[in-house]
Amino acid sequence: MPVPQDAAADESDEDFRLVALAQKGDMRAYDELVIRHRGRIYAMIRNMVKNDADAWDLSQDVFIKAWQALPRFEARARFSTWLFRISHNVVYDWVRKRKIESAGELNDEIFNREKIDSSARTAPAFVEAPDDALSSSELREKIEAALAKLSVDHREAVILKDVQGLSYKEIADVTKCSIGTVMSRLFYARQKLQTLLKDEYESR
Repeated sequence: MPVPQDAAADESDEDFRLVALAQKGDMRAYDELVIRHRGRIYAMIRNMVKNDADAWDLSQDVFIKAWQALPRFEARARFSTWLFRISHNVVYDWVRKRKIESAGELNDEIFNREKIDSSARTAPAFVEAPDDALSSSELREKIEAALAKLSVDHREAVILKDVQGLSYKEIADVTKCSIGTVMSRLFYARQKLQTLLKDEYESR
């Protein structure tokens, strides 16, 4: 569900305060930023890659890269939008690497969830995405199955807009494409999802 405008403004003000401290080397301020945003980042990546272990690993990578790039962050966009942009790059790099590996023999080694230190304060939280919390498990499974049939570009557009509540401009910034392209991807993706879900319903 999209965040109310006033709440989003308050969130951004607190983010910018913490960012300013973290840019001066305050690790506790950065830990707080991770804790504030890890759920949304994990939920977005989990919806993209459809695997808990990979999503956890990629989320950690996002926050490592964000820390390394933090000195270059400027308050021209929300910190959360900047994180989504890094997440976009991390996921697309992962997808490209998987495609290259799958040309040969793909070693799809999966980390067991039990091996993840869930007590770590900066570990991505295993939380449901906003759409998950509002859906029955059966409906959620159908929606996830339909999303999995979309291309990565179209799936990402739907997740950023309809789940994370980003604006068209923010999505364009995250995905580095025009607002027109974002609107086109969303239109196609929603039409495709509608068709897939309708076919699923009629086949019952």
